[in-house]
Amino acid sequence: MLRGRESLVRLIGRRRRCSSPLPAALSFGALPPSSPSRSLQVDAGDAEREAAAAGSSSGGLARDGAGAGAEWVACPVCGEPIRGTDYCVNTHLDMCLTRGTKRKLTQSTLLDFSFSKKAAGDPALNNNPETENMELTDGNVSSDGAFFSLNNETVNPKGSANASSPGCLYDSLDTAETCDTCIPPDTFLSYRENTANNGVGKKNLSHIPPTEAFSCTIDALSVTDSSNIVVVDTVIVGRRFHENIELQEGVSIALSRDPQNAKDPDAIKVLYAGYEREQMLGYLPRELAKVLAPLLDRQYIECKGCVVGVPEQQFDHVPIQLTCQKCKDKNETHDDLKHPQFLWENFIGAVGNGKLQRPSSTRYQTNFSLMITDVMENHSRLFTDKEKSFLDSFQLLSDDGQRLFVRIYTRKGPWFQISSISYREISDLGQAAMELKLAGYIDMISSVNDLSKYNMKEVFDVLSVPEMKEILKELQKTNANCTRRHELLSTLQSLYDSGTCTVLQKRILKWIGTCIRTSDMADELLWRVQRLFFLNGDQDLSSFLLVDLGLVRFPVYACTISNRVFKERSDLLQYEEAIQVAQVMDQSLDNNNMEIVTRCIELSENRLSALPKEENATMAECPPSFFSRFSASWVYPKILTLGVSVYERDRRYTDAIRILKRLLSTVYSDRKRGYWTLRLSVDLEHMNRQNESLSIAEAGVIDPWVRAGPKIALQRRVLRLSKPPRRWKTPSYANAVKRNINEVKIEGRPLNCETGAKNIFYGYDGELCGVEQLALQYYADEGGGWQGTHSEGGIWMTIFGLLMWDVIFSDIVDVFQAKFQTAPLDLETDDFYRSRKDLVESQLKKIQDGMAEEMLISSWELHQGTSCRGVNWDRNSLTDLRAAVVCTGGHRLASLLRHLALDYRSWSSGTPDLLLWRFPDERGGGEAKLVEVKGPRDQLSEQQRAWILVLMDFGFDVEVCKVSPVSKRR
Repeated sequence: MLRGRESLVRLIGRRRRCSSPLPAALSFGALPPSSPSRSLQVDAGDAEREAAAAGSSSGGLARDGAGAGAEWVACPVCGEPIRGTDYCVNTHLDMCLTRGTKRKLTQSTLLDFSFSKKAAGDPALNNNPETENMELTDGNVSSDGAFFSLNNETVNPKGSANASSPGCLYDSLDTAETCDTCIPPDTFLSYRENTANNGVGKKNLSHIPPTEAFSCTIDALSVTDSSNIVVVDTVIVGRRFHENIELQEGVSIALSRDPQNAKDPDAIKVLYAGYEREQMLGYLPRELAKVLAPLLDRQYIECKGCVVGVPEQQFDHVPIQLTCQKCKDKNETHDDLKHPQFLWENFIGAVGNGKLQRPSSTRYQTNFSLMITDVMENHSRLFTDKEKSFLDSFQLLSDDGQRLFVRIYTRKGPWFQISSISYREISDLGQAAMELKLAGYIDMISSVNDLSKYNMKEVFDVLSVPEMKEILKELQKTNANCTRRHELLSTLQSLYDSGTCTVLQKRILKWIGTCIRTSDMADELLWRVQRLFFLNGDQDLSSFLLVDLGLVRFPVYACTISNRVFKERSDLLQYEEAIQVAQVMDQSLDNNNMEIVTRCIELSENRLSALPKEENATMAECPPSFFSRFSASWVYPKILTLGVSVYERDRRYTDAIRILKRLLSTVYSDRKRGYWTLRLSVDLEHMNRQNESLSIAEAGVIDPWVRAGPKIALQRRVLRLSKPPRRWKTPSYANAVKRNINEVKIEGRPLNCETGAKNIFYGYDGELCGVEQLALQYYADEGGGWQGTHSEGGIWMTIFGLLMWDVIFSDIVDVFQAKFQTAPLDLETDDFYRSRKDLVESQLKKIQDGMAEEMLISSWELHQGTSCRGVNWDRNSLTDLRAAVVCTGGHRLASLLRHLALDYRSWSSGTPDLLLWRFPDERGGGEAKLVEVKGPRDQLSEQQRAWILVLMDFGFDVEVCKVSPVSKRR
């Protein structure tokens, strides 16, 4: 993999199914095949048009700072008013022209258009009563009513709104029908009332009792009343993991606690008492078990129940009714009952709110609504009124509509055949799909006219291989006998592109039937919502599900927020555009489209040059420096770093040097400066410019942002290039860099000696193993009776996370802003140690005083299984961790952990492969050794060399073990 691509892929995360209009530098040319053909209008001109909101609704010009006095003109394509500066006009035209829509004959061409200022009294802006009610904000309509209004001046022959109408959700002709069918939020209420009898609003499922069956009856007038009996209607879950038992309605069931359950310590088993021996049916829902388990553990209540319905499907949820009754002991005192009474009241309150009766099939729906609500509460300023109305309308959809949309949104897609979709929690699929289409949440293909609006390659993917073969057979094509899917797709695509087969679309529609997919508007906005909620591209709705199932547990921390990640909407749009360019580049590398890769590199270089310079972080009004990762100025250097690797692979050293100089002169505080400086020095040497290469290396050595491996590499380059007569003075760090590293050489019988292949040897036990396992066997036997583990630094990251747990998740302002963080936002920055210096040093003092083992055990028992950056609960046992901590010693361990706390990002990789320990002293004294293992033809990397030198300074016993094949003489 090219250097820098892995970090770019992590930055992109979940790829956007539908992208915003591409910048002009990427638009005019062949895009990667997976690039969508349609897009939502979220253009870079939004930031410019925000100033228009300050003007009057009568069309007056804005008077805002740098833009004061700029003329407003009408776009010749979409008709929107835009600021008449060269940059704004060109950018807006690029985006309008790249939407791929065909022009109407009545539209003016660029040659016919005259960019002219709109007069203040222009009827088009002032006298139109519809225009008076609309304020341009971010290029969109601000009021909810105007959002659904149609522009009467621009209509298509069918009478629906043209795509250029400000009232449309999209600025493309192929979505005009969707815009025409949009209805205001308040209309959903009447729509749901009118369609409730037709099935849209129904909540009754075929396999569970009606909604009323999930409401609980409480024999109490209030939640805090001292009632003795509570009746709860719920379901049995997890049946597919147990043997099949024939169910009978009305049969009694019993409950039994399962505290040893690995996934949920509050688990409650449901036992079927209809047989001679009680057999297990499944479990109670997690939400109910959480409040019921403490009462059962204290034997404060008795529970009995019965099956109230038999599901149609074998593994569906089984509806049951539970009767929970207090069983107070007369000998208990008042004080003994205080805590159980609190648990009882908590149980009544939880049952009374009705949330415990939701079937688990609605988890996605509930979590999806929670995500949207949270983002709209905390980041509403980043959305236009039109976007807010669209997102708010999700709550007005029927339950079936919400469930269907969440289902298809979380699937890969993009298109799904209605006939192939089957969700048991959706009572009327057709009504739900029509409701979503009316709301603008999905697109639908139901006629030949619909096919022409969309990317046919995506539509063809819906067809199976037999269906494609049948279509070609009907069309009497000679190559219909081919069996490979890509060949069939290519044949269909060529037939469609040529236009010679007029009946092809009808044949396709016959086989695919009605298809749906998430609309561009929904996909665009929900991608943004998901990114704002999780603050990364890796997590999605599955994180909720993993937590619900107990498979993943996130740490507890306080969110103390004084600044939000994105201060203005323009910052978010610039960041999204940068992510989009990164995605296009990544896709283009997959498809080997080097033309688009080059355009992405050039565009990123231009965008980076146009961004404002870094501000002084000491100013009070500046956001925290670790927010920089959520900016375009963070993404474009990642793209250019990958671009340097692409150019160097193709030996385009001149282009690589240009980009590296641009990065070093533009980005001043980035840990990649060391890598950029090193590559620049190397590429200059490739161009026979040794003097300049040496000067660059010398400047990099004194750069405060050049650290760890790159700094060692630059120091070694300076020593190699600074021979007389270039330099006569020896650098002060020469002796430190040239220190000898202990080496141990062992021999082994190799299975293969192929260059580039992983080295495999026969171990001491005769089994095949890698060089690391062979070294472990050597040190356990001939090497001195050492025990150890092959961790490659993972064990140190785990020890750091466990011993510094309270420091990592301490209450620091702005470092925790999302629900599912596994580390603070500043962990990989200098701010981590700076803002927690007292806490870090306090922990290190305890470690240095010999309390590390006690702290480790306590942290392990308190947080076992909780997700934390760097902590791997499965790879290392507590026994190994304790041995490592004890044998390392408090002083050395404290030095190593301080090093990680000061610069976690630079030093989180490159540690030696093996950590070894032994206890030669019977009284408990131990010693540790760190070993870097190298196979034949392997060399130490600069990062590994840097770690070894640092560990030697800390007093560790470090050495390099070189494994070589057995000599022929032996």
